[in-house]
Amino acid sequence: MGKRVIISGGGTGGHIFPAVAIANALKKIDHGTEILFVGANGRMEMEKVPAAGYKIIGLDIQGFQRSSILKNVLLPYKLLKSVMKARSIIKDFKPDAAVGVGGYASGPLLYAASQLKIPYLIQEQNSFAGITNKILGKDAELICVAFKGMEKFFPAEKIRITGNPIRKEAVDIENKRFAAAELLSLSPHKKTILLTGGSLGSGTLNKSMYSGLDKILAADVQLIWQTGKYYYQSVMEQMKGKEHPNIKVLEFLHRMDLAYAAADLVISRAGAGTIAELCAVKKPAILVPSPNVAEDHQTKNAIALVENDAAIMVGDAMAELELIDIALLLIDNKDKCKALSDNIGKMALPDADEVIAREVLRIAKD
Repeated sequence: MGKRVIISGGGTGGHIFPAVAIANALKKIDHGTEILFVGANGRMEMEKVPAAGYKIIGLDIQGFQRSSILKNVLLPYKLLKSVMKARSIIKDFKPDAAVGVGGYASGPLLYAASQLKIPYLIQEQNSFAGITNKILGKDAELICVAFKGMEKFFPAEKIRITGNPIRKEAVDIENKRFAAAELLSLSPHKKTILLTGGSLGSGTLNKSMYSGLDKILAADVQLIWQTGKYYYQSVMEQMKGKEHPNIKVLEFLHRMDLAYAAADLVISRAGAGTIAELCAVKKPAILVPSPNVAEDHQTKNAIALVENDAAIMVGDAMAELELIDIALLLIDNKDKCKALSDNIGKMALPDADEVIAREVLRIAKD
C-alpha cells in the first residue's frame, strides 16, 4: 500500500511548479502514493493544482500586508482558523508525511503537522529563509535547500542540498531553436532576448522594456516579451502603432521550452524557480530582483549567482535607465555570454524533484 503525503504551499508559480514536480516524482517512484495539496483560497494554486491532476483543499489565509496595516487586523484570526482547519484535514487524510514548499498555506499546515506528530520536510527554495520556515525548521525532519550557507537559518544536521525542482518539460530545449523560431515567427539566425516577469508579470521589467524598445529595434535584436497577466492589456495598448516582426508580446508562455530554446539572453526576476530553470538551460541571464518580496530574498538569490560569475544583476531602481543598454552590450559580447552560460550550468541540480521525493518517502517510512 502506498504512502499518503500532504503537500502545502503556493501563491506563485515559483512555489506551485516545484510542488507539482515533487508530486509527480512521488507518483513516478510509487504509483500507489496518495497525494493531497493544501493551498490558500483565492490564490493561483487553487486553479493550477487541479489542472495538474491533483486534489487541493484551500485555507482562508493571507500573508502580512506591508502596504496596509489595517488589512492585517484579521490576520491572527485567519491564522488560528487555518491551523484548526489544517488539523482537521490531517486527521481526515491521515498522512504519513507532509511537505511545505513555501507560500501562505505552508505555515499553518506544517505547524498543525508538528502538533499532530506527522513528520514533515521543508523545501526552502531561496538563499534567504523566511521567518516561518526558520521557526518550522526546528521540528522538521529534513530541510531541502538550493543554495550553500543555509546553516545560518537551519540546524546544519537537517540540511540537504538538493536544488529546486523544475518543470522538466520547460527545460527540454535541445535541438528546438529552429522549431521555436518557426512557432514564434522569428528568425533562428538573429540574436534574441527573452524577457519574463513570471506568470503574474513585473511592472519594472515591462516599463524597462518599453522605454528601451527603440534601441532594441535599432540593434535588429528580436524580443520575446512575456508581460504577465496583470500587465498584458496595458502593454498591448502602449504597443498600438509600434508593432514590429522582431517583437513578440505574449501574456503567458505556455511553451517555456521553446522560449528558452529561441533565446540568446534571458532577462528575468530572481525567483528561485526561475533561477533553477536558467541553470538547467545554461542561458546567459540578467537578473532584476523584485524588491517586493519578504526579506528581499530575490536580491540574495541573485547575489549567489553573481558571486559565481553566473549572472549579471541590475537593481530594480536602475532598471528603467540601464537594463536595455546592459542587455545589448552583453548579447554582443560572445566571450562574456559563454562564461555566464558555462558558470550557470555548473550550478544546475536537475534531479531535485526525485531526490526530494525519495526523502519524503524515507521520512514517511521512518
